[in-house]
Amino acid sequence: MAMATPPAAQSPQRSRWRSSLRLPKLRTGELWYYFGPAFVASIAYIDPGNFATNFDGGTRFGYKLLWVLLWSNAMAILIQYLSAKLGIATGRTLPQNCRTHFTRRTTIGLWVAAEVSALATDLAEFLGAALGFYLLFGPWVARYGFAKPTILLMAAVAAAICVFLILAFELWGFRSLEIAIMAFVFVIGACYLVELFFVHLDWKQIAFHTVVPMIDRKSIYIAVAMLGATVMPHVIYLHSALVQPRAFSDSQSAPKAAYLKQLRHLRFEAIDVFAAMNGAWLVNSAMIVVAAAAFAGTGRAGMSIEEAHQTLGPLLGPISATVFAVALLCSGLSSSTVGTMAGQIILEGFLEVRFSIFLRRLLTLLPAIAVIAIGLDPLKILILSQVALSFTLPFALIPLLLLTNNPAVMDRFVNGRVTRVMGWITVAIILGLNALLLWMTATGG
Repeated sequence: MAMATPPAAQSPQRSRWRSSLRLPKLRTGELWYYFGPAFVASIAYIDPGNFATNFDGGTRFGYKLLWVLLWSNAMAILIQYLSAKLGIATGRTLPQNCRTHFTRRTTIGLWVAAEVSALATDLAEFLGAALGFYLLFGPWVARYGFAKPTILLMAAVAAAICVFLILAFELWGFRSLEIAIMAFVFVIGACYLVELFFVHLDWKQIAFHTVVPMIDRKSIYIAVAMLGATVMPHVIYLHSALVQPRAFSDSQSAPKAAYLKQLRHLRFEAIDVFAAMNGAWLVNSAMIVVAAAAFAGTGRAGMSIEEAHQTLGPLLGPISATVFAVALLCSGLSSSTVGTMAGQIILEGFLEVRFSIFLRRLLTLLPAIAVIAIGLDPLKILILSQVALSFTLPFALIPLLLLTNNPAVMDRFVNGRVTRVMGWITVAIILGLNALLLWMTATGG
């Protein structure tokens, strides 16, 4: 008869097995290598749509809508983390997982919604880049006799060339493009840090309105637009793709080692998401604060971005106006690049086709150039595009939650109970705000 192994003989083996599954400690150099995907995604949270909605919200309602940014940021942290988690756990993007796990009819419907969000994003971001060029160089070009529509079209061409050049960074590897986008993030943040020195701030009001929600019939439209501008559907799709180069490296190991690498990757990505999203929240808050301090109560509500730029000079000084234009330009160029990347991921993932990212950028230029050529108000178009994004957001968020809540998809990385509850609360808030906007609009609010 075989002799049972004494418990004392088993404990060293169990101890070695458990110690092999311990997550390695964070190291600064290694953490820097994993920094990047969330910062690339965060550029969508400080894009020209944010400039338009935050500026309009601050001008019309002062500090009263700062709470929307706080709530939106909390949602963004959760959503972007889940998107990265899905990509790390499955080695596939969100559109690819949708195509695999949902019916063909559902997949086509999700693809249509995703393309609508990508179109609205491309429109807002490219318009912002063109406006940035126009504000910086338009007055100088106008001295040579060019009319405003012509200068705007020239600015659009310049913006398109710059976006193509930024996209070319990916030819040197994904890390080169990540660093380039991160540089834009820091420039935008620095610009708004400078802007804060030009205005007088009421810190008590800022703190109060950041934590206490206030909304009415007049502010609901801008609040929903701010939500759409902050929690962006296209980067929910994109973030699951941005982690793939590192996720592929993690998978090239034995099962136990691969699992440990995925855990480590997820841990680093959580830090990446927390840092990037909170940085974007601070920049967005600075946008509202500057607009509220400079323009609230002055009767200047409804100004275009160009009028705001022209007003900042006499009001706060020419440096303030220049910094505003530089921030808008950097935001437009970088977010337009990220939007193009997201559009490519959406198309290739849902339809399983290969598509040149440069051709995608070329095709998505047409609506923005048409808006410029027709002479529509860019600020109104920017805000309208953000409302459209808020309505398409559930079509990205609900599939993300269904997939990350599914053990058959996520295995050991499936969402816990708290995460599931927080995810569905986020969906309920977004749907509730959208429904409230529709009701107020229908009843003449």
